[in-house]
Amino acid sequence: MQELHDAPLAPLTTFRLGGPATRLVTATTDAEVIAAVREADADGTPLLVIGGGSNLVIGDKGFEGTALRIATSGFELTGTTLELAAGEVWTDAVARTVEAGLAGVECLAGIPGSAGATPIQNVGAYGQEVSSTITEVIAYDRRAGETVALTAAECAFSYRHSRFKADPERYVVLRVRFALEDADGLSAPLKYAETARALGVEPGERVPLADARETVLKLRAGKGMVLDPEDHDTWSAGSFFTNPILTDADFAVFHARVKERLGDGVEPPAYPAGEGYTKTSAAWLIDKAGFAKGYGDGPARISTKHTLALTNRGAATTEDLLVLAREVVAGVREAFGVTLVNEPVTVGVSL
Repeated sequence: MQELHDAPLAPLTTFRLGGPATRLVTATTDAEVIAAVREADADGTPLLVIGGGSNLVIGDKGFEGTALRIATSGFELTGTTLELAAGEVWTDAVARTVEAGLAGVECLAGIPGSAGATPIQNVGAYGQEVSSTITEVIAYDRRAGETVALTAAECAFSYRHSRFKADPERYVVLRVRFALEDADGLSAPLKYAETARALGVEPGERVPLADARETVLKLRAGKGMVLDPEDHDTWSAGSFFTNPILTDADFAVFHARVKERLGDGVEPPAYPAGEGYTKTSAAWLIDKAGFAKGYGDGPARISTKHTLALTNRGAATTEDLLVLAREVVAGVREAFGVTLVNEPVTVGVSL
């Protein structure tokens, strides 16, 4: 186990922001992960678990405690069953499943971060969510002091949420198991209209796995959502805000605000989100509230490719980012009465 003191954390995040940790431990095996967690808990030391750093906003003052970087490895494919170590690079794992001819996560290509983070956030994009293929999560239960196996039902998955996110101090994910599909080299049925349109097929159809993956990568790259050190539009956490899910009553109020502000001919995006609920688009809200692509004149700005990404243009601080985020939240609330919720986890700071 590697151990550093007063260690910079910014290089471990896709934002490239944040101050140092008192202590940084890098664990390469499950046993090392558990040992580091047990040590911190026994000493009462604050613990910050870091995977790929793609969903973290760390304060400029850093983290007083132990930062545990999970760098475990393991890709085990048995038939259509896949087990990934938490430290596996997610986008590489997706590529390997496509090469193996197995469907289920191909539309999650290009998402930065580690495999262990995917169940925490119930990562999803382009019509797929990991909750549809995860069968089991192996985690260290800090409360019980033991390793446990949680079924998909026990993970309590919902939109960008899970049991792990609801109780972030309890579990440290070690391994994730998936049930994939052998569809003779074809993808899962395409659920996302943009993906189907780009592939020239109708939603619900299947396409060759490699075509689905490559198309998603191109769509993501066009929005600055594929990591590129030379492109500051990718110095971000991807989508900074989740898409709001409104009750039918709240959506009616929101709909009236849209008509009042934008005119009778404008209809906001609306997607079914369960009985009594409708999901709308955070990107649409941000744009219509007056925050266009590239908005801002400081070191933190909205991406030039996608209104949902807040970016570090190279010299930003975390506070610069938060000032921009707060401005966007306040602007959307004033325009439409909807409060945006940040998707990344904040450490030592808040909106």
